[in-house]
Amino acid sequence: MYSDESIYDLIPREELKKPKEARYTSKFRDNVKVEKEKNKDSYKTMGPAKVLVPETTNFLRKHTKEPVLPDKQPFKYPDEDHRRPAVPAPSDRPLMGLKTTKNFITTNAVENITSVPKKAEKIYVDTKKGDKHKLDTSGLEPIYIKKKDFGETPQYLLKRREEIRKAQEEYDAYIAEHFRRGTMKQLTREEREHILMGLKANWEEIHKEYQGLSVVTDTAPKKNRKERMEAEMKQLERDIQIIEKHTQIYIGN
Repeated sequence: MYSDESIYDLIPREELKKPKEARYTSKFRDNVKVEKEKNKDSYKTMGPAKVLVPETTNFLRKHTKEPVLPDKQPFKYPDEDHRRPAVPAPSDRPLMGLKTTKNFITTNAVENITSVPKKAEKIYVDTKKGDKHKLDTSGLEPIYIKKKDFGETPQYLLKRREEIRKAQEEYDAYIAEHFRRGTMKQLTREEREHILMGLKANWEEIHKEYQGLSVVTDTAPKKNRKERMEAEMKQLERDIQIIEKHTQIYIGN
């Protein structure tokens, strides 16, 4: 291996200096200088230019910093002008010589004779210590039977009865009109009983078949047949209930 030394390194070389970059200069530099010179005062760094020398007579004296109270005035209430007059003192004497012609004994007697005696309040006692309670609000006093309209039918019930009567009249008129036209007829008692017995017989027949179904419904046809029979029995039960509930049944022609 060869070293990095060379005879050419003994020849002096001229040192190349890298030129420096220009310094950054703010564009507000001139404005800052003008403002600085404009706001600068002569005593900001070296104190005020002229200082007043304190006088020997200007010194702190006793009681100079204490608060000054207003002049003392007699006490007066804010509402003194609207107050009632004071109670007469024991030393005061009423004006003598004033007389009245009113006869207080006769007046009191007449007022007591003509006055209506006060009605005693109804109470009840519920403990041995004598605890009193009002009887009117306790529920023990029969207050409602003393009302003027006690025992009468309320107005809302009378109104409801009238509405039911009018509705029944309109329904009867509607049925009569259809009977007159011949578009409707009423089932007789025998026909109603015959239809009711037929519905019950159909229900018994379907119910008997339903009891004979397999307990396990593991196939789709079994499940569908069971659901169909249940739906038919429910429909028959609703029809039977409607016919048993209504004694008069009308059918259209």
